Amino acid sequence: MTKVLPDSAVEAYRRDGYFFPLRVLAPAEAAGYRRRLEAHEARAGAPLQGNWRHKTHLLFTWADELVHHPAILDAVEDVIGPDILCWTTNFFIKESGSRGFVSWHQDSTYWGLDPDDVVTAWVAFTRSDVESGCMKVMPGTHTESQIPHVDTFHADNLLSRGQEIAVEVDESKAVDIVLAPGEMSLHHIKLVHGSAPNRSGDRRIGFAIRYIPTHVRQTKVRDSAMLVRGVDVHGNFDPEPRPASDIDEAALRAHADAVARQVAALYQGTDKSEFRA
Repeated sequence: MTKVLPDSAVEAYRRDGYFFPLRVLAPAEAAGYRRRLEAHEARAGAPLQGNWRHKTHLLFTWADELVHHPAILDAVEDVIGPDILCWTTNFFIKESGSRGFVSWHQDSTYWGLDPDDVVTAWVAFTRSDVESGCMKVMPGTHTESQIPHVDTFHADNLLSRGQEIAVEVDESKAVDIVLAPGEMSLHHIKLVHGSAPNRSGDRRIGFAIRYIPTHVRQTKVRDSAMLVRGVDVHGNFDPEPRPASDIDEAALRAHADAVARQVAALYQGTDKSEFRA
């Protein structure tokens, strides 16, 4: 029996590789998380960037709260089961009028996770629509074999390697994932997706949480992850600690260790040693 998703939603996810929208935060809650993010940016004197956009839940208590949020986890449990690890989190922030984009790609290309029972919960802090460069997906592509990709390392591409599919994509079949603040979408690791630049008058802020069932393993490196629900009898990942306070010394150490492992996996075969800004 599912917890929050109707059977039709689970069926749609299995068939199409995605489902949206799901209301997981009240608009005021979403605005509160945005304020906490931007309060840090104000203190730092710059937008969140580089390594701090990745595994952010290891640095900030408010991001850790989100990866443990019951409404998010209940929906995730409905598609991957009750024993859940948070493998990583990624902020996808497009400034108003910026040229930042995400090329057509599959998340599975360089992640090294096996099997592919991996779901992303993409939580909107701000409105994400066509004007602001919302995610767009190609329904059903998660059922296909891994598609060849090429690395571009394009300066405006928000992906780690600027990876893009090496075959032509029929964009007429794309679906726009339009979300209001506090809504989220779910999508499969192999679903082909991308997004255009933000042409709106506000930032587009999305927080992507990558969840895996505990039986999934990392094939490239000895990786780490955080148990957020259930039990882990497999031990495929070293456990990550929850932050006791924002960016304290323990949080910084845990984050640096976790990011180093992930960089080693994602950039295997290149000379890159840190995430791009």
